[in-house]
Parts: sequence; structure tokens; C-alpha cells
Amino acid sequence: LDAGHGGIDPGAINLGKKEKDITLKAVKELKEILKKKNYKVYLTRSKDQFISLSKRRKIAKNNKSDLFISIHVDSLKKKSTRGTSVYTLSDKASEKITARLAERENKVDMIAGVNLEEVDNEVASILLDLTRRDTKNSSSFFAETYIKRVRKNGHRVLRRPHRHAGFAVLKSPDIPAVLIELGFLSNAKDVKLLSNKNSRKRLLISLAGAIDAYAKLKNKNLAF
Repeated sequence: LDAGHGGIDPGAINLGKKEKDITLKAVKELKEILKKKNYKVYLTRSKDQFISLSKRRKIAKNNKSDLFISIHVDSLKKKSTRGTSVYTLSDKASEKITARLAERENKVDMIAGVNLEEVDNEVASILLDLTRRDTKNSSSFFAETYIKRVRKNGHRVLRRPHRHAGFAVLKSPDIPAVLIELGFLSNAKDVKLLSNKNSRKRLLISLAGAIDAYAKLKNKNLAF
């Protein structure tokens, strides 16, 4: 679990609330919910500190994570916009990543269990592309699972809740990853909801339910 922002980077700020504080509380609370479900959970940060985007991905990889979830709170000039949403990596960004990875001189360990030093660039590119596609499909499956869960449980979602962007934290080629915007600090109702432990926990319980559903299907080796 990745709490967005931190340290010198506060993220969005409104009504006396900072994004970095809400995201940290959220991941700590979500971790406790998941631990009760017997999941092993790692946090990219457990206090108010700045961590680079590349290090956040590295922490996930070092812990051999099955899923990377970055928690954020959005902010817009249009103050009426509110609700949760989820981002997965865009196709365009993913294709560029694959191209860059295949060209790197040191290709060891970019894909778990495959030493790309022993294959040429064309084969390496194919292997990376296959891995990226599987990762992308898994990420999208989780995103859709999350949206279905929060809608079912009565949470407010954006009109197009599953979105795509080139966020750096989502760029690991072999770890399914999503970035979840819990709501909007630019909206007073969302600020109230996310600042209250009980209402925030309701949303986090829905997120934990989506994680549980995703993990159970993944363990059954179903194709996403």
C-alpha cells in the first residue's frame, strides 16, 4: 500500500487538510483491515516522509508484491466534483515503457525468473510485452472489481470512474498496480467524509473487499 505524497510534498491542501495526512491514515487503517483477513501488507511509508516515485515501485518489487495500490485524494477547480475513482496505466505509456526496458543494457531481473541478459533485444521485447499485457489486464480487472464493489456499497463514484494515465508509480512491468483517488479535497462533502474515521473506514472496507475478491480469483488461476 502506497500513501501518496509525504514529507516536503503535502499533495492537495484544502480546509486545513493535507492529502499526505489523509492518505497515510488511510493506508494504516486499510493495513489493519487486511491483516485481519490474513494478508501480508507492506507500506511504502509509515510516517510523514518524502519517498521518490521510483523508490515506491522498488519497495513493492523488493517485497515481491502481488498488487500495488497507491492511495491519493484529488483536487479540482470545480468544487462540485466528488467521489472515488481508480487509475490504471495507459496503453501509450505502457508501450513506451516496454520499448525502454528492452533497450536497457542491464536486463537482469526485469521479469521474475527470466534473465534477459541471455536473450536478444527482440526476444526481450516480446517477453516484456507479454508480461506487461498480463500485468495490465490484472490491473484493469482489479480496477473494475473496485468500482463494482464501491457502487454496490453505495459510495459516490465519478461518471467515468476507471481512468487511464501515465502515473510513474504504476509503471512496474510485472506488478499489477492501480492508483485510487478516494475523493476530492476540493469538495467540502468529500473532505468531511475522508476526515471522519468512521466514514473513511466504510470506503476502506469496500476497498479491502475488492482486494479480497481479486486475490481469490487470482488464486483460482482465472484469466482476466
